[in-house]
Amino acid sequence: MHQTGAFPSAPGAVLTRSKPLATRRVARIQRASDLLLDACLIYTGFGLAYVARYTLELGGRVLPWDYEPFRTFQKPAVLFILMTLLALMFRGAFRLPRWTGLLDQSVLVAGAVTTSMGGLVLFAYLLQFSPSRLVFIFAWAFTIILLVLRRVWSKWLMHWLWSKGIGVNRVLVVGSNDTGRRVMQALVNQPGLGYALVGFVDDSVPLESLGVGSERRVVWLNRLGSVNDVGAVVAAHAVDEVIITMPGSAHDQVMSIIDQCRQRAVTFKVVPDLVQLSLDRVDLGEVAGMPLIGLKDASITGWSYTLKRTLDVAIAAIVLAVAAIPMGIIALLIKHDSSGPVIFRQARIGRNGVPFTITKFRCMVADAEEQRQALIAAMGDADPRLFKMRDDPRLTRIGRKLRRWSLDELPQFVQVLKGEMSVVGPRPQLMEEVARYEDWQRQRLLMTPGLTGLWQINGRSDLSFDEMVRLDLYYAEHWSLWLDIKVILRTIPAVFAGRGAY
Repeated sequence: MHQTGAFPSAPGAVLTRSKPLATRRVARIQRASDLLLDACLIYTGFGLAYVARYTLELGGRVLPWDYEPFRTFQKPAVLFILMTLLALMFRGAFRLPRWTGLLDQSVLVAGAVTTSMGGLVLFAYLLQFSPSRLVFIFAWAFTIILLVLRRVWSKWLMHWLWSKGIGVNRVLVVGSNDTGRRVMQALVNQPGLGYALVGFVDDSVPLESLGVGSERRVVWLNRLGSVNDVGAVVAAHAVDEVIITMPGSAHDQVMSIIDQCRQRAVTFKVVPDLVQLSLDRVDLGEVAGMPLIGLKDASITGWSYTLKRTLDVAIAAIVLAVAAIPMGIIALLIKHDSSGPVIFRQARIGRNGVPFTITKFRCMVADAEEQRQALIAAMGDADPRLFKMRDDPRLTRIGRKLRRWSLDELPQFVQVLKGEMSVVGPRPQLMEEVARYEDWQRQRLLMTPGLTGLWQINGRSDLSFDEMVRLDLYYAEHWSLWLDIKVILRTIPAVFAGRGAY
């Protein structure tokens, strides 16, 4: 969400209101404190550089006649402080959004300090300043380290304060369309930004709560009223900021909401209504000076897919090698426990809607499984999760144990090795289930189905199908190698807790 101080002429533009006087005063005090602290750290960096060169004699011995007192470097140090602070201010280092990462801040600091030191060295050369030039190199390095460490400490302190509820902005979202859901999802999934989502208001939602997918779980948010109640909700819930996600056609309602926010002197923002897209799915380009905006599909492609596929192959090869003997023993136990094939095969829909055959260790009496599949097909739109088999009498004795610990899914690592499945991804669906998909739900078919996923570790037996799909789309839009690793690690306690299978 971007913001500007200008009042927009179209509902798709982004609006904001200046913060109340007390909030602005706190912000000015904080910026002044940051600037003063940075000035002290820059001076400290120059002092450490002097100690490193003339006291510790780093870079070679300092001969008696080459020794210089620190006052020799006082003027260059003061000039370096001024130049660095100006460079930081011009780069907006003291007005960064709260979601700016440490890496971005570090790059900004390094660039500002390098530019300032370059100017200082040039100035010293023009003035024929002759004392040790190593002091300038050391000062450059120490200053970057100190300024970056200060930002690490500041970020940790802010996160700690936010975790205690101090300095947190209480946010109300207006609208629960796709754009509103994505805004709420982003706020729920990034508590480190210092926002507390109090709920949402909407005229079109009959329910009193709304579920949004997150990495940890599906979070239920309270509906606090209708669009006309924004002013009352802001007062009743001590809201600091209102985010408006109404469609462009609701121009009059947006203006009414803005008036209510102004009357309550509360900050507001309007999210651009660009095909109800989320900013992490925007692909920006330009042709002949004209901006082009494209939408990225909820898929994992390119180098990301290659990296994910490499991880899949490595994990599948290790599991199949380690579990080869246990899988052989399981096969013998199944054969001894009941008649029928050891492996159960079933058609599922894979990536891009391509069918494939999934394999599992058979856990049920063979004819009972066939009856169950026929019953699911006959139920039409009924939720297949109604057919839970954790305590199903048709499960064989060994089948109950295999289901309890998800050992029946070990053969699926063969599908992972073949590329038909992934270790982490959406749950592979039956053809009958895919046939009932709504258009927005078909986005999940752009991903390779997985053995586990956010749907698994968030208690899949308690999720509706829509909630499961939202978790899948969240996973695709926010995919990273670290996210895959976290899902895999969290699957282990989920299996031990008995959330492993239907």
